[in-house]
Amino acid sequence: MQKTPRQEVAQRFSAASAGLKACATFLLIASAGLFAQSVPDINYDAVADSINLPSYGEVAGVATNSKGHLFVYARTGHAVATLGDERTFYHGGSRLFQFDQTGKFVKEIGQGVYAINFAQQVRVDPQDNVWIVDAGSNQVVKFDADGRYQLVLGRKPENITLRPGPGVAATAADAAFLAKSGAPAGGPGGGGGGGNAGRPAGSGINGDGFNRPSDVTWDRAGNIYVADGFGPNNRIAKFNRDGDFLKTWGQTGSAQGQFNGIRGIASDAAGNIYVADAGNKRIQVFDGEGTFKSQITNIGSPQAICISGGSPQFLYSSNSNDPESMDAGEIYKVQLSGRIVGKFGKAGKLPKEFGMVNAIDCRTETDLWVGEVWNWRAQKLTLRR
Repeated sequence: MQKTPRQEVAQRFSAASAGLKACATFLLIASAGLFAQSVPDINYDAVADSINLPSYGEVAGVATNSKGHLFVYARTGHAVATLGDERTFYHGGSRLFQFDQTGKFVKEIGQGVYAINFAQQVRVDPQDNVWIVDAGSNQVVKFDADGRYQLVLGRKPENITLRPGPGVAATAADAAFLAKSGAPAGGPGGGGGGGNAGRPAGSGINGDGFNRPSDVTWDRAGNIYVADGFGPNNRIAKFNRDGDFLKTWGQTGSAQGQFNGIRGIASDAAGNIYVADAGNKRIQVFDGEGTFKSQITNIGSPQAICISGGSPQFLYSSNSNDPESMDAGEIYKVQLSGRIVGKFGKAGKLPKEFGMVNAIDCRTETDLWVGEVWNWRAQKLTLRR
């Protein structure tokens, strides 16, 4: 049967549309492959046994000082619970070790300190003060270069719910307690995750009412920035050098200035603040007052970040594998403009492989330390130029 002119035009239009769709699909696939191939691999060396931990466990934090000494904050066992009149006190469970520049063990810092519970991060500031971030006690603690206590931000929970009897799941007991008492959903003692009347979800409360903080950094004036984002909060809290609260910004979400799981924070020489927004697969960049400036993407889910010393500075970000897989695991080297320079490493158990990198120290552009949760170790890396 002969087709009418209208039918012939319709057939040709349909064929052309199908061709355009196929071409668009091809271009999308090709561009994705091109991007994957366009990030060069960086050659590097690794030493996985340069230090021997006095007690082994998940290495949550690593940091170096100006002398080359290494500090390792590790989850070394179960915390100890002490029953008080009205409170249950948890302590222990983590330890902070110091090693000299040759890898020799020097000492343990903070033995018996109230805040040491569940290690999350350790950092060293420009004055060589040592700071720990503890997600179990909801506290950030500053020690001087000799290991003496100087400052604390945050406070342990006022009340920790216990099971009322045998055979009752802790989660069920907690839920029943919260429902009965009307406590906020964020849990006792923390900043809450959205249970504060009139405040957006994840914005917490003003001050140092943290709920599982994840990291800390400083600007050139000594102001302190705490990433309060490992629990239900998704905010940055800013304090002056004396620990006085100044401001807070952030809430749960995916828009600019919103976060979905803050895993790390770092600052550059210009005072810009970089926030590892893991759930949104990006690093957001702010000025010191919390004004959004830009974002860095195509680096996976940033689990740990670090900005190198020297000039120019570089950003390192670990796309760490999740607990259920050995996928990804690489670390990206990025210019502060957001341009990706290259990547190195992959998930695994062997030397030069990474098992959930939770911390990166990058005092120079080529000399790095990484702390691995899965592999219970701190690896020393040297990038080749």
